[in-house]
Amino acid sequence: MNQTKIQELRQWMSEQQSDLAYISDPGHIAYFSGYSSDPHERVLALFVPLNKDPFLFTPALEVEDAQNSGWAFDVVGYLDSEDPWKKIAHEITTRYGNPQKISLEKNALTVDRFEKLREYFSADFSTDVTPVIQRLQLIKTKNEINTLLEAGNWADVAFEIGFGAVKEGAKEQEIVAEIEYQLKRRGVSSMSFDTLVLTGDNAASPHGNPGSTAVQAHDLVLFDLGVIWKGYCSDATRTVAFKEPTAFQKEIYQLVLDAQLAATAAVKPGITAGELDAVARKVIEDAGYGEYFNHRLGHGIGTTVHEYPSLVEGNDLVIEEGMCFSLEPGIYIPNKVGVRIEDCVYVTKDGCQPFTTTSKELTIIE
Repeated sequence: MNQTKIQELRQWMSEQQSDLAYISDPGHIAYFSGYSSDPHERVLALFVPLNKDPFLFTPALEVEDAQNSGWAFDVVGYLDSEDPWKKIAHEITTRYGNPQKISLEKNALTVDRFEKLREYFSADFSTDVTPVIQRLQLIKTKNEINTLLEAGNWADVAFEIGFGAVKEGAKEQEIVAEIEYQLKRRGVSSMSFDTLVLTGDNAASPHGNPGSTAVQAHDLVLFDLGVIWKGYCSDATRTVAFKEPTAFQKEIYQLVLDAQLAATAAVKPGITAGELDAVARKVIEDAGYGEYFNHRLGHGIGTTVHEYPSLVEGNDLVIEEGMCFSLEPGIYIPNKVGVRIEDCVYVTKDGCQPFTTTSKELTIIE
């Protein structure tokens, strides 16, 4: 549980004259409470009042897990047969009275759930708590960075497993299964997103779906993966060659590597997120492949795999020590080649350090 961040949230609430904050994003709930869960269609919520104790609201089947997660305050559960919103309204009015101003995560709350809240409360819902949560998460503590390093180490283990599974005829799904099976055997309970293993032309789809395509000689094989470890995520990408690659494949690979290394070298406090994107993009554009780098350079990482900030053109956010984000340029030429290289890094006083250490030089698997 992160009591310091809860107090910082309350300071913002006081400035906004907000009586209650309703945190609905599971990643943000984990950030404040220490309790990680994917509630699926059920309601999971954290309610933080200005001056009284907060409480977690969970499905009944999760109450014990939430209580054992390190959360120091009440956990209220509801049965599938109960109306969660009626129970939420009862708990809030019993504990806090009738709040006049309730802050919401506007980018995480569905219209349906917002309408349910309005059935029970006539409060002012105009204040969006999302930006302050993003700011609170932006600068990681030493303990958070250490946990992210551990998660990154597991990503390196996953690469080692995945590279070892690459062979003539191996299907993308089979390699994914081997990675996730071996990680579970070693104590990693979940991935931070669906593992990507894409071979040959499939690698030219930035967010493709692994299927029954088999590895063939001279293919490039793209691995994009990460784990959840102690509530924090890793995310990294490597592209390897099976058998000797063509000169064209080597050219594209080297361009992406040069872009990734240039961006890494440019990271330091004082540069902006948009400037970092431009550093990597210029390398690829100058070589004539700018149209094939069709996504942002990176995103923040922490208790969720995609956090604030976005490293994208036009973002004037100034990079500070302690920020953590991905650097992941790519070139994707349909029906020809796809290469992406990614590390997540943390910003130091004069540069950055990666969470993953697997070599970025082109690995050729024989």
